[in-house]
Amino acid sequence: MQSTVNYLWHTDDLLGQGATASVYKARNKKSGELVAVKVFNAASYLRPREVQVREFEVLRKLNHQNIVKLFAVEETGGGRQKVLVMEYCSSGSLLSVLESPENAFGLPEEEFLVVLRCVVAGMNHLRENGVVHRDVKPGNIMRLVGEQGQSIYKLTDFGAARELDDEEKFVSVYGTEEYLHPDMYERAVLRKPQQKAFGVTVDLWSIGVTLYHAATGSLPFVPFGGPRRNKEIMYRITSEKPAGAIAGSQRREDGPLEWTYTFPTTCRLSMGLQGQLVPILANILEVEPAKCWGFDQFFAETSDILQRVVVHVFSLPQAVLHHVYIHTHNTYVGARAGRLPPGRIAIFLEAVHKQTSVAPQHQEYLFEGHLCVLEPKLSAQQLAHTTASSPLTLLSVASESPKGLVFRDPALDLPKFVPKVDIQADYNTAKSVLGASHQALRLARTLQAGQELMLRGLYWFVEMLQATCRRVLEVARMALLFLSSSLGAESSVAGMPETQEVQKIAALRARLRTLAGVLSRCSCSITETQRSLSSLSAQLAESRDQVHEDRSIPQIQHCVDKMQLIFKQFKKARARPGLGYNEEQIHKLDKVNFSHLAKRLLQVFQEQCAQKYQAALATHGKQMSLAHEIRNHLRLVGCSVAACTTEAQGAQESLSKMLDLLSHRLLQDRAKGAQASPPPAAAVPGPEAEDLVLHMQELCEGMKVLAFDLQDNNRIIER
Repeated sequence: MQSTVNYLWHTDDLLGQGATASVYKARNKKSGELVAVKVFNAASYLRPREVQVREFEVLRKLNHQNIVKLFAVEETGGGRQKVLVMEYCSSGSLLSVLESPENAFGLPEEEFLVVLRCVVAGMNHLRENGVVHRDVKPGNIMRLVGEQGQSIYKLTDFGAARELDDEEKFVSVYGTEEYLHPDMYERAVLRKPQQKAFGVTVDLWSIGVTLYHAATGSLPFVPFGGPRRNKEIMYRITSEKPAGAIAGSQRREDGPLEWTYTFPTTCRLSMGLQGQLVPILANILEVEPAKCWGFDQFFAETSDILQRVVVHVFSLPQAVLHHVYIHTHNTYVGARAGRLPPGRIAIFLEAVHKQTSVAPQHQEYLFEGHLCVLEPKLSAQQLAHTTASSPLTLLSVASESPKGLVFRDPALDLPKFVPKVDIQADYNTAKSVLGASHQALRLARTLQAGQELMLRGLYWFVEMLQATCRRVLEVARMALLFLSSSLGAESSVAGMPETQEVQKIAALRARLRTLAGVLSRCSCSITETQRSLSSLSAQLAESRDQVHEDRSIPQIQHCVDKMQLIFKQFKKARARPGLGYNEEQIHKLDKVNFSHLAKRLLQVFQEQCAQKYQAALATHGKQMSLAHEIRNHLRLVGCSVAACTTEAQGAQESLSKMLDLLSHRLLQDRAKGAQASPPPAAAVPGPEAEDLVLHMQELCEGMKVLAFDLQDNNRIIER
């Protein structure tokens, strides 16, 4: 046990150890509060006095929620060693989070954004106080869990920190190899003499490497054999990196250097966030000071990301879920010139276009089964809250082949155990295999969720088409009813003399009969389309039931849970000096069981998840193609119905005028007949003139009422 006046700790409670100090978990003697104490060793006192007190002075100057707090500076009772009493972060460091097998391929998007927010806020506080950290890395970013269960990350270890303004330089070298700026690496690691001075932007390089590590689970610059074994190539990769590249590697000994400009396929961040993040990393991972961003631009660009909200959009044609990052004040629909002020022009449709290649004018959206009309002045805050399981569903006027989720087969990332018992090698292999198994479990869930979104979105699309069928059919039936009433007037003029008016009426009736035939065929076609849509809807409902009944994910989860238990045993074995005979035999059995579980897990993933997803994707493509054909057919039928109703309306108006004129003449003839002598009975053809006129007038009124209804329905079709 060791202690100061107010704090007590045991040397077994080691939290971390460096070249000049060790950090222990300690307690306040009076309150029992947990703290972290940094105890400096003898080597630390060999440094200049100015360097020894620098960390105390820097920590006293800082006060921010994303920087570990300094509570006190005390001394041990016997050795009179300096002790820093600091805030205790119970959840380890960002490095320990990344070392967990479940994060072997990087952090999930939500957690990465928390890391980004905390690191940016902490670094901003450092720059406001003129402090350069000089040793930013995942191991110096501590994590604790807040009262509401949220992660909070804090910068720590200011042993290398010093006060430095933006324009000032320093020549001393600090930091950790993999995260060092190339100029510092050349002098500190390769021991090459050079007269370069360094500025505050060296922290930006370290931040870039740290963020890449957090996003992917791997370091960005990796020579063959690893950074610690191949230092010359490590320096070449970092110093020769071309502009725009965010990572470099050497795949084989003496092989060429390869550069990448995007995150790997295994990265868990969405393409939307990757697109925002890549330019930032490319510009802070720059060797030349003239090309490298300064802190002001770095803070501006990262703050821009952190101020955005994500809108989840599932592209039904592509069968891909997208995360679209936009500002809350942005409107959704691109404004036409002059309609909105420049600051209010939306970027949402363009952002969707960038990720999906669906042009803004071709984008349509459904949300929870309903058509979602995005008004020009609608802001992000006014739209319904979207999630990965409840996104906006994007439709497209154009049909295309779905590409689905692009993923890397986890089997490609599975190393094999060495035959002999090697505790450290077995631990490393088990860790890699377990990391790939967690990735397989995540992919299985993502693929199943993708199938659910495909089927649900297409079901809503079919429902929308069925509603369109009902509307068009209703208009067609109304038009047929209208035409039936118009054609019913034929008997009213039967037997009348073949005047020019009667001939025109006959021609109009013939045209109306033709239109009635077209509308009747359209009605039959719509009815047939409804049957096709009902059949497709039933298929989709059956497929959704099959997805819900799938048991592959619980099987994979079961394998992962068992592998996790074995991995814990490997971790314990690694901490021991050696294994006895019985323990070694158990260890061998664990290796065999671990391998069998991994093999079973991959078999389930490939045969029950990946293959089913590919089959579902192919079926989705065919069903989407059918739905688009039906939609195009409905548009043609709708246009035909609209054209027929418009023409019928015009013909009705002409017919109505002709009937009005004919009835007017009959009234005139009746008036003249009343003044003259009554004509012979045989001279009056057909019904009585008075009844004929009244019947024609009633018919015209009825046709006008139907015409108004027809106009309303026609407007619906046009919309």
